[in-house]
Amino acid sequence: MVVAIFRTAPYGVVFVERAAHLRDHPGQIGLPGGGVHPGDTGLAETALRELREEVGLEAGISSIVGQLPTLRQRVVNNFDVTPFVAVVEPAELRIDPSECAGAFLVPLFTIVEAGLPDLVLEYEGRRIWGLTARILHEFVTAWKDGGLREAVLPHLRDDGVTGTGNL
Repeated sequence: MVVAIFRTAPYGVVFVERAAHLRDHPGQIGLPGGGVHPGDTGLAETALRELREEVGLEAGISSIVGQLPTLRQRVVNNFDVTPFVAVVEPAELRIDPSECAGAFLVPLFTIVEAGLPDLVLEYEGRRIWGLTARILHEFVTAWKDGGLREAVLPHLRDDGVTGTGNL
């Protein structure tokens, strides 16, 4: 999975709504991501490939700037998830309808301020919970500890109005 942050204000983080016909987690809100394919050379490449396949953001406009701890999902499925953090050039989100029903952005500030202590984020009528909320909680923890913030901020463009100072 990848926490993909648009490089320009309001520094939107990309989310997808999974297609209703999917076997696993239909209709749920998540981050772009999926399983390793035989041609993938590593987990970071898998994350960028999934970002391209699910929402049309090409690897050439994306830079991996961090990696979060691997999370184990044992409640519904039995798999491990290694989330990456990427900064991407803003572009139109073009969903793959075989995987996604939609895609949307949540401002980075909203996520950082929420902190997700209850592992739920409500945003514009959407409920982000479960494994996605756990990943966001890890993201916010790493952000507030400073290391991830320092890795991401140099890649963001300050528009002089919104600015990165409130992050």
